[in-house]
Amino acid sequence: MTGPVGGVRHAAVLGHPVDHSRSPDLHLAAYRALGLDGWTYERIDCTAETLPGLVAGLDESWVGLSVTMPAKAAALDFADTVTDRARRVGSANTLVRTDAGAWHADCTDIDGVRGALDTLGAADLAAAPAVLLGAGGTARPALAALHAAGAGEVAVVVRDPARAGDLVHLADDLGVAVTVVPFTDTPGLRDRAATAGVVVSTVPAAAAAGLAEALAGAPRLVDAIYDPWPTPLAQAVADRGGTVAGGLVMLLHQAYAQVEAFTGRPAPREAMASAVDAHTR
Repeated sequence: MTGPVGGVRHAAVLGHPVDHSRSPDLHLAAYRALGLDGWTYERIDCTAETLPGLVAGLDESWVGLSVTMPAKAAALDFADTVTDRARRVGSANTLVRTDAGAWHADCTDIDGVRGALDTLGAADLAAAPAVLLGAGGTARPALAALHAAGAGEVAVVVRDPARAGDLVHLADDLGVAVTVVPFTDTPGLRDRAATAGVVVSTVPAAAAAGLAEALAGAPRLVDAIYDPWPTPLAQAVADRGGTVAGGLVMLLHQAYAQVEAFTGRPAPREAMASAVDAHTR
């Protein structure tokens, strides 16, 4: 889906809380680089319950919306049309206004994780299993990205194995062999991390901190957190010589696809990456 490229156009990130979002840095940098001087991008506080009414009330000048927690499932349900991958993972972080005035949903979070994997040189995971921390909303796109990178075996590490059901069902759908591992299996996690192609953490920094020592031997880590940074887990892996990509890398790569969907133009990747660097110094 492509949006109009001239005149005054609006986009925003929806979520609750949303004040911390770095998406405006990336999108506004892209619009400036593309010469879209009349385009705006803002933060709008929005819950799952308020999303339908809010989006339905936007006029035709609104071309796209980035959606963060806790409204990603609501965005999927609200959309008039949905990509296959968004439907499969049950999550939409992107709503794009179509030429007919409808809303089209996608999940570019998958692109975000895949971009982070590429950054770490983990674009081909067919030769080694992966480790995935968490089974929540971010874990499903992460599993889809691991599958796209060739991972055939994934150990899903969760505090409560009973909550991994949705992720296990997705793995079955994708054809990925999953082993559910509890947080308490420290010796097993140490061995899995050392032999994994990559560890991907989708849990809060504090939740992963208790596993930092066990997972420190991972050769590569993708950590979805970007504030605070580095997380204890990221620091532990880096201290042992592993390579790490954080949440800002994921955010950047998912935003490339959003900008292209909103504007109909190739994302100005260098300008967007510079915007992240400028705001982290």
